[in-house]
Amino acid sequence: MTTAPTEQITDVSVLRAGRWEDGQTDRWADVFNPSTGQVIARVPLCTPAQVDAVVAAAARAQTAWGNTSVVERARVMFRLRQLVERDFEALSRLITREHGKTLAESRAEVQRGLEMVEFACGIPSLIMGQTLANIATDVDAEAVKHPVGVCVGITPYNFPHMVPMWMFPVALVCGNAFILKPSEKVPLSAVRLGELVMEAGVPDGVFNVVHGDKACVDALLNHPQTSAVSFVGSTPVAQAIFETATGAGKRVQAAGGAKNHLIVMPDADLDLAVKALAASAYGCGGQRCMAGSVAVAVGSAADPLVSGLCDHAAGMKVGPTDGAENVDMGPLIRREHVHRVAGYLDVAGEDGAAVVLDGRQSSGGDGFLLGPCVVDRVETNMRVWREEIFGPVLSVVRASGLDAALAVGEQCDYGNGASIFTRSGHAARQFKQNFNAGMIGINVGVPAPMAWFPFTGWNRSFFGDLHIQGTESIAFYTRQKVTLTRWFRDANESAADPVWASGAKKS
Repeated sequence: MTTAPTEQITDVSVLRAGRWEDGQTDRWADVFNPSTGQVIARVPLCTPAQVDAVVAAAARAQTAWGNTSVVERARVMFRLRQLVERDFEALSRLITREHGKTLAESRAEVQRGLEMVEFACGIPSLIMGQTLANIATDVDAEAVKHPVGVCVGITPYNFPHMVPMWMFPVALVCGNAFILKPSEKVPLSAVRLGELVMEAGVPDGVFNVVHGDKACVDALLNHPQTSAVSFVGSTPVAQAIFETATGAGKRVQAAGGAKNHLIVMPDADLDLAVKALAASAYGCGGQRCMAGSVAVAVGSAADPLVSGLCDHAAGMKVGPTDGAENVDMGPLIRREHVHRVAGYLDVAGEDGAAVVLDGRQSSGGDGFLLGPCVVDRVETNMRVWREEIFGPVLSVVRASGLDAALAVGEQCDYGNGASIFTRSGHAARQFKQNFNAGMIGINVGVPAPMAWFPFTGWNRSFFGDLHIQGTESIAFYTRQKVTLTRWFRDANESAADPVWASGAKKS
């Protein structure tokens, strides 16, 4: 076995009021390169005192920023777009280095983040208010959107570039200050984003970066000067953040976990379905909330689908991704996560399912590798179906017909996404109308919406009212003020005044 050269370890900094600072803490966490298993950085686990200093800086900066022309705020995003395009490849390689996804997947992630910046550039035309003259006699009404204040983004490890981009471009153009708390597993992309935002011309204190674990998060959630919290992560943490932050009087959007179902009908294009299911289940190592984790094979589709999935997945190249272009699936985020995901294969076998493709045979080397897995004849009472695995494990549930497949979805606690593969318009319509999920695909493996549409998780996949992305995100990062206006003629003004005599009115 060849040992990879030792990587230089750097200390990650905190961004406060336009300056990069050392972490003022005795607690640090290691950041790994999942392809090599080596530590590449140390990230500070910030104390409540340092969090308080960052929030105070954001609150001081927000007032002037909120009073800045929305057109000027949008121009910062135009400049940020240019900078992201300039550094596109370097950003992609940084994601691969700290997360482990393939370079193709990292490039796609940067592109999706870029689309959110483009959406934010158009906010001046989307943030306009409403007016109605003479809503009552001589009374005019107007509704105007205002910033909410200091906003917090708590983001996961699986999309270290894209998920922050879901949040802060919209929040900033809407006039808020923003504090990004990335996953301590992948802080390097967040730091680079902070550098680019500052280079784009955001005033000091308007965009800030802190790092940490639960102590840091709790300080942000309970701070009296934070007004809104956006979160993406697991369902238990999403629920806890929602309950804590709303209890502290803040608005919250908290996207949680998923168990996305992919239904394959007997009339489906099997080759298309196999490739789409494999891409959905094993893309990013299965570490995404829109990954297809359950294939529901309907009727006669079952045996050929399972056979096709095993053949296709077994041929995928699994290996280190840092610096490699020809890898189909990279490592998972941590070695302990590999053990956790692989443990579900043993649990599935004990519950009576059939492990027909065991990805542990693809593991090896110094990186955190686990190959694609297929588990057949899964039932809805099994842990492998009920629980979010967040890894390259695809469960296959067999259903007698479309109604039975829809019933499988009804039993699921989650509700992020689901897709159907069929040539039947009727089946597609029934699925679209009735499946228990907020994002639906028809012959699409990953029905994740682009920036202009909301990310509409249902059930225990989302806690809150206004979703991330689209115009719902603008509503989340603004609050409305309604003004009723009536002007009276000054008693000293004569009705014989030519202006009044003409029927025109003075203000």
